[in-house]
Amino acid sequence: MAGKKKSPTKKSLFEAVFKNSVEAIMILDSRDHIVEVNFAACKLFGVKKKKLLDRVMTDFLESPLNWQVVRERAEMQIKQPQGGMKIVEYSQVKDILPHYNLLVLRDLTNFQRAAIAELNLHHRRAELLAEVTLKIRQSLQLKKILQTTVSEVQKILQADRVLIYQVFANGTGMSISEAVLPEFKPILEVEFPEEVFPEDYRQLYSQGRVRAIADVRAADANLAECLIEFMDEWQIKAKLIVPILQNSQAQNEVNGDRLWGLLIAHQCQATRQWKDGELELMQQLANQIGIALSQAELLENLEGLVAERTAKLSQANRNLEQEISDRLEAEAALRHSEEQLRLIANGLPVLIAYVDQQQHYRFNNEAYQIWLGLSPTEINNSHLLKVHGEQEYQQIQPHVETALKGETVTYERDLMLQDGSMHSLNVTYIPHIQEEELVQGFFALTSDISDRKAIERMKDEFISVVSHELRTPLTSIHSSLKILATGKLGSLSSKGQRMLKIADEQTERLVRLVNNVLDLQRIQSGAVKMNKQACHTRELIVEAVQTMQTLAHEQGIRLLIEPGDFVVWADRDYIVQTLTNLLSNAIKFSPLNSAVVLSAATMPQQKNPDQTSTRSYITFAVKDQGQGIPQDRLETIFERFQQVDSSDSRKKGGTGLGLAICRQIVEGHGGQIWAESCWSRGSTFYFTLPELIPSGSDRHD
Repeated sequence: MAGKKKSPTKKSLFEAVFKNSVEAIMILDSRDHIVEVNFAACKLFGVKKKKLLDRVMTDFLESPLNWQVVRERAEMQIKQPQGGMKIVEYSQVKDILPHYNLLVLRDLTNFQRAAIAELNLHHRRAELLAEVTLKIRQSLQLKKILQTTVSEVQKILQADRVLIYQVFANGTGMSISEAVLPEFKPILEVEFPEEVFPEDYRQLYSQGRVRAIADVRAADANLAECLIEFMDEWQIKAKLIVPILQNSQAQNEVNGDRLWGLLIAHQCQATRQWKDGELELMQQLANQIGIALSQAELLENLEGLVAERTAKLSQANRNLEQEISDRLEAEAALRHSEEQLRLIANGLPVLIAYVDQQQHYRFNNEAYQIWLGLSPTEINNSHLLKVHGEQEYQQIQPHVETALKGETVTYERDLMLQDGSMHSLNVTYIPHIQEEELVQGFFALTSDISDRKAIERMKDEFISVVSHELRTPLTSIHSSLKILATGKLGSLSSKGQRMLKIADEQTERLVRLVNNVLDLQRIQSGAVKMNKQACHTRELIVEAVQTMQTLAHEQGIRLLIEPGDFVVWADRDYIVQTLTNLLSNAIKFSPLNSAVVLSAATMPQQKNPDQTSTRSYITFAVKDQGQGIPQDRLETIFERFQQVDSSDSRKKGGTGLGLAICRQIVEGHGGQIWAESCWSRGSTFYFTLPELIPSGSDRHD
């Protein structure tokens, strides 16, 4: 019939399928020679059809296959002309025609690579989680734990901002730790009102709610307009929020977990689709923070808990049955606390032990096994002499006896560890004193300071060598500049004279710096022998004032002396040097037409280290009316090269060594030095020296 459409034959249909199939199709004869292929097979093998036909299939395989084994589905590796390799899944149909087999192949290369990449990503996250967890467990400082977490999370997630937001009881909150890229505004320590985190939000997060918002402006984010405006202020495009739940040890907590805060990641440059692995990582880290918070709370409240339990036991003595019940409960709680404390102690890289009044070990952590090769069972209930040996025990015995008298002791000593290496240790004994002021024993904390000692030795050697090498040429330069200033070698222009004066002043400053460095190094190394004698405090103060009078007059500063004359046992020259150093600082940092006051007065008697006698001390004071010193710098200013304001100190010629030298001199006399200050109202520097009492007193050598 005209116009009737001709139906395709089965052969044409099969040919169309063979030609247009996206799967690679091959027909092999009984000798594994390739008889026919489609276009997808040529693309898979990376060669043209004519280079495939009549070739043996095994020529293209990375490793030979046993084609005699009939498999419905398997994998093989195909070599590429460029030298690469593809992973292929194949299905074999044997004897589709007599002596001919059919292969259908599918490329799995990209799929497996993606799977391997995803596996590697999970492995990397697991490693980083373990690393962050280890850092959290190794630190007992909560602030450091939180900062470590946000820093590491930002690296792992490649987020623009990661912060920890603490929720307060009144509904407000504040960011307390943050890691943020420099191009974005920080949120650290910004306190937010309750409207930002309403009560219904807090309830949801208390129940473990986690939010991954890919786009804060998307309709499905369900954010109020005021919250979107708040996020725009901080350039937030996407955010990931995980609650931090703390298992509180407080008795007033009815439910075990409470909402302490949030771990939040921000994406500020663009929206972001958060992945399940990233969400899981944030939850795991939030759990670790919750554990750290519980540990910190446990350590903070441990003494209170012990006292409270002791009071309960005393009250329970009135009733025998109640006493037994309460005692069993207290013992169970105490065992739980001891287990937690032991876990914490074993995780610290220091030696921790408790020694009773009879000098027997009652507790020690596992670091003893690592350092000394002694297991806890070997040490427990053993005397110090048995554990350390006769020679070592003689060294530590005086410190042990001092601790058992109720005084905290800190000292340094060298010890050979079980690996044969010699290490420098810092040891602290903290007495355990009950309410009746009876010493029950002491806690021993030992840390390895070998690296710090090695660095200090290298630093001292370097400073000593450089200072000696600088002193000779600087002295020569200084002398040459002085000769030029006299005009004996010719006159200079006024500009030249100014330049010469600047060079002379800077050279003199360098000479002072080198001399101060050498003086400090000599004092610290013990090369200086103090020539102590009886000295009158008034004579020392007057000599120091006369030495600094010219500088004070140039700066418009009045030097005043308050009455008081005592006799101290000291090296006259070094004490005058200390007073002049303190006066020099006071003059340089005092305003014009102000006064600097020097005084000396008695202070209460203090016990000698041997506890057998008492010693009176005289306190020297240098008071100025300068700008003052911040409270957080009152200790560090006595370290080498430490200055309150380095830029101002350079203008005034400071070297940062004067106060360090003063401290070494005063401590070499058995005294102490410190500073007190009120910002913008001046500072007072104090130091003490032993008083010499003429009648029947021992000299203080």
